[in-house]
Amino acid sequence: MKKGQVYEGVIESVEFPNKGIVNVSQEDRRVIVKNGVPGQKVRFSVNKVKKGKAEGRLLEVIEKAPQEIESACPHFGQCGGCTYQNLPYEKQVEMKEAQIHAMMDAAVDGDYIWEGVKESPVREAYRNKMEFSFGDEFKDGPLSLGLHKKGSTYDVLTAGDCQLVHEDMDKILLCVLNYFKERNVSYYKKMQHVGYLRHLLLRRGDTTGEILVNLVTTTQEEYDLTPLVEELLALELEGKIVGILHILND
Repeated sequence: MKKGQVYEGVIESVEFPNKGIVNVSQEDRRVIVKNGVPGQKVRFSVNKVKKGKAEGRLLEVIEKAPQEIESACPHFGQCGGCTYQNLPYEKQVEMKEAQIHAMMDAAVDGDYIWEGVKESPVREAYRNKMEFSFGDEFKDGPLSLGLHKKGSTYDVLTAGDCQLVHEDMDKILLCVLNYFKERNVSYYKKMQHVGYLRHLLLRRGDTTGEILVNLVTTTQEEYDLTPLVEELLALELEGKIVGILHILND
């Protein structure tokens, strides 16, 4: 098995953290392929072979797993924010329970009491804090604000309908994005060390509905942000914005 070779196989299991295991029979070797779920037939290229271990990069899902469902998120598969939204929640729990059980078996010498995994009472919009990045979806594309594409350090997908957060946070994200797009404001480019917009950090109290908005920029440019504050406070939200911070970070 050599770096760059392309193979096909079925993901037989997923080990923690997110390591799909594919047995390549013609090479008699196990290959780790991330970002898949058990039962998928995938095509992958080998990107690392070291000390008998091999890792591959997922190129294509040839056949879906029998238990797969359609994700509610239109960006699923491209976005790096989620991994298992294409599995029913019960199957996610089964897989994660098996991962924890395997780690316990390896760590504990002797018998122990296994009480199982407790399911979450909230399965959607459960994140009360998110940090979104400014960038572009492709090189020299329009301004975006959201989460990085899967496997990418630079490309950013606009997450205006993210399933992980409350709808209030989606509305705030789109308000901030549109404000800066209309004014053609630059985002901070990591390699060149130039640009203004860096991150949008949002927190929302589950019980109070109180929201904190943190805009993180550099000091390389200067803008009057009073109109942005007015637009944010005018949004129709279920909760209430109780704080807006402008953080300067060079």
